Amino acid sequence: MSTPDSFIDEVTEEVRRDRLYGLVRKYGWIGIALVLAIVGGASWNEWRIAQHDARAEVFGAGLAAALDQTGAARADAVAALAATGGQIALKQLFLADGLDGAASIAALKSLADDTSQAPMYRDLAVLRLVMLDDAMSLDARRTALQDISGRSFGILAREQLAYLLIAEGKTDEAIAALSALVQDQAAPSGLIARAQQAIISLGGTLPETSAG
Repeated sequence: MSTPDSFIDEVTEEVRRDRLYGLVRKYGWIGIALVLAIVGGASWNEWRIAQHDARAEVFGAGLAAALDQTGAARADAVAALAATGGQIALKQLFLADGLDGAASIAALKSLADDTSQAPMYRDLAVLRLVMLDDAMSLDARRTALQDISGRSFGILAREQLAYLLIAEGKTDEAIAALSALVQDQAAPSGLIARAQQAIISLGGTLPETSAG
């Protein structure tokens, strides 16, 4: 019985091998395709990162060269830069600084309204608009500043809100707002110095700084 049993086992094993070989021939391409997809995806990702880094280097070098110039030449050089993604926001911000009057305001408004850009850049454009656009009403400036006061440039927005109180003749409220900025640990030294000077100019008493 052992010999027939052994023969049957061998035949069964060969049949299994034949089936396995058939399955490999029939479906093996799926595994190969998966491997190629994984390798190809990794290669594509590396190529994409390399391309992004290369574009960033070109843009950075071009921007640095443009900023070495002055006046109209600087604005023209910045305007000529090819930009994508967040580079567009940086281009608009530097372009606004290189332009005069209405052109600068138009560039800032374009960035502030561009929802494809990061909120940080758009908030910075709003801040610049509030400071430069004399045509904005006090109410419009207050609304714009309040909208960004809880984000990246919130402390600078609070400073501008305090200046609006001064413009409205609300001296006591302005001094209180400026004093709060002086005591804010997140306030940079330059802002604290400006706030202290404003408080003195308004006849207020300087509070102790956060460090003091």
